[in-house]
Amino acid sequence: MKAKDLTKEPPRSPRVRIRDYAILARAIDKARAELAGTAGEYHFDCPLDRTLFAFKGITGEEFLQQVRHGRSDEELGIWVDEQGLPKTPEEIRAWSDSMETYCLYNNMEKRASFVEECHKLGLNPAKTTLFEWLEADDQASHPSSMETSRIE
Repeated sequence: MKAKDLTKEPPRSPRVRIRDYAILARAIDKARAELAGTAGEYHFDCPLDRTLFAFKGITGEEFLQQVRHGRSDEELGIWVDEQGLPKTPEEIRAWSDSMETYCLYNNMEKRASFVEECHKLGLNPAKTTLFEWLEADDQASHPSSMETSRIE
């Protein structure tokens, strides 16, 4: 599978779901880019990726090994389904839904840095979800590619 050049465009939004897993599409984009040497400032196996991996009981290295095999998005989603901790479709959907509404403002350890980052982007930290912040940061980092993707 072709890797995105994350120096020129962002990975997919963490909202994009593969087999109902939030974060998975973004983790795939970052893993492929890391293997291709085009990750830029994005990091695979970051704390966000690890929330998905912890939910399923897999590691970033195990996942990266599957990406190395050139598996498609759907094949990687099936692999995630079959590995680690068994999850029902309802559990996967509930976890993904909860991730979409998660706000770092409520995490006392991360609040100060989240507030600072939100203010840089003109966001209200108390009302901004983690995914909204990531999307705003992606847009700020790659404004021309975000405009193009909205037009298509």
